[in-house]
Amino acid sequence: MYKGVALSVLASVTFGVLYFFTHFLKPLDSEQTFAWRMLSTLPFLTLFMWWSGDLKYITAIFKRIIQKPSLFIWLLISSFLCTTQLWLFLWGPINGRGLEVSLGYFLLPLVMVLFGCVLYKEKLSYWQMAAVLFAVIGVGHEIWRIGAIAWETAYVAVAYPIYFFLRRKFQTDHLGGFWWDLCIILPIAVYLALLHSDSISLIIDFPHLILAIIGLGFLSALGLGSYILASRYLPFVIFGLLSYLEPILLAFASMALGERVEGAEWFTYIPIWIAVLLLIIEGVIYLVKEKNKRAELQIKAEKIKKLIEKNE
Repeated sequence: MYKGVALSVLASVTFGVLYFFTHFLKPLDSEQTFAWRMLSTLPFLTLFMWWSGDLKYITAIFKRIIQKPSLFIWLLISSFLCTTQLWLFLWGPINGRGLEVSLGYFLLPLVMVLFGCVLYKEKLSYWQMAAVLFAVIGVGHEIWRIGAIAWETAYVAVAYPIYFFLRRKFQTDHLGGFWWDLCIILPIAVYLALLHSDSISLIIDFPHLILAIIGLGFLSALGLGSYILASRYLPFVIFGLLSYLEPILLAFASMALGERVEGAEWFTYIPIWIAVLLLIIEGVIYLVKEKNKRAELQIKAEKIKKLIEKNE
């Protein structure tokens, strides 16, 4: 559990940095940025998997494809669901739709909690139920304020839970499955980066883009790798609720890039922040209880040891 929580927090912080990092990728457009992100992420992801000992999952999936070729159809669907989300993540802030995308990440945890409760029969603690209630208030207010849900918001909120659910069902819920998601999209990435656009000439004219693309690949591999691992180590409900840290950071990044939160929008963000605060309080209480339990066990062990020594 601790490992999953740490990985989820690391992923959220990295995504927040990555959202702001898009500023350094100008003058590349969203399609060019997406293409270079795919091309630069895969090498760093492979290194990340070597470090984590997960390289074996790449060949494991390949062997499954040989034994059952129909599995490749699922991998095509998985790659589409994954990479279109990655494209939208960069397209939003570049095209002034960052807050609409970040709202999708606000709604996403609620949908994931729903998936966890309905499909996996996972139970919520009182703290988590309170957090969900505040999250519903915040997201509900935003939907009421706008009067509709933007397509960017809906796609983020719905496609990701389906993606993670199907990954578990088809047993590709590890870094090997994610590696195949990126590998399958490489031909399209090569086309967008080298044939369809003038990105090479832009990189020549703006040399800082070389370092920016390398940084993009490193941050993407770190954030996405941690996120995928966290989804495997944590229950669906906990994984979904912890995801609330990400949209908060994305909203801050969007504001840092020039977007502004209107007065009425604070009634969306404040309940969400309260929801996150409740989760933090629950986590602190859990850690304190665990620490006290370990201390009590240690005291009991020392007493037993003294009794044994006395009897001897």
